[in-house]
Amino acid sequence: MRLRPTICFALLLVLFCGNGHAERIEAVTEDTAFTFRQDGRVGGPASQVVEAMLQRAGLTDYSLALYPWARAYDMALQQPNVLIYLIARTPEREPLFKWVGEVMRIDYHLYKLRGQPDIRVRTLADAKHYSIGVLRDDVRQQYLQAEGFTKLVIAAHNRNNFRRLLNRQVQLVPMPERDARLQCAEAGVDFASLERVYTLDALSSGLYMAYSRATADAIVTRSRAAFDSLKREGLLTRLMNGEAEPE
Repeated sequence: MRLRPTICFALLLVLFCGNGHAERIEAVTEDTAFTFRQDGRVGGPASQVVEAMLQRAGLTDYSLALYPWARAYDMALQQPNVLIYLIARTPEREPLFKWVGEVMRIDYHLYKLRGQPDIRVRTLADAKHYSIGVLRDDVRQQYLQAEGFTKLVIAAHNRNNFRRLLNRQVQLVPMPERDARLQCAEAGVDFASLERVYTLDALSSGLYMAYSRATADAIVTRSRAAFDSLKREGLLTRLMNGEAEPE
């Protein structure tokens, strides 16, 4: 049986659109010191690394989007072709994603407002006495809950946590130093108004980019090869340090 030309065209269009849709990558992240909105688009050094990797992998049909962390995380759990960054690689998360590569290392510190001598944190157990602002579904919330913390105040955005700290609605906030400096700059307060009281050594880890489990292995393999080449050539470090322009 011969198909009419219009039917053949329609079938080809469906196949083309289906293949295009299957390979479209949605890269998702949250607002941090390394990932932020700039000139109407998602920017920051980590976003530049992601774009350089995707382009070098030949995955040029992609978009970058900023979401609250809980939404970005859920998308990466539930949907195909989602690339999430920057995400801590923990034993609990290991089987949930297809990991591409480590973008950076990070340390989390507990900060309080300076001039509060009644807040003393010498051990992790000491911190359980104080209210702590955390991000929903973030590794900091998961870790502190697992350690038996009960005075956690959960927010959707990092800036909400910081605002609560400034308004004395929480007593402590866990942040990397670069994020703390950025939040101070955005709020118009001196970084010296914060005091680091404790480092969460157990959370010191790498931050990665990772694909959702439903993403095709071929996409992951191409991405890993491209990422490894960025790292091998030193472009990863230069982009993260602001010493290079994107490709």
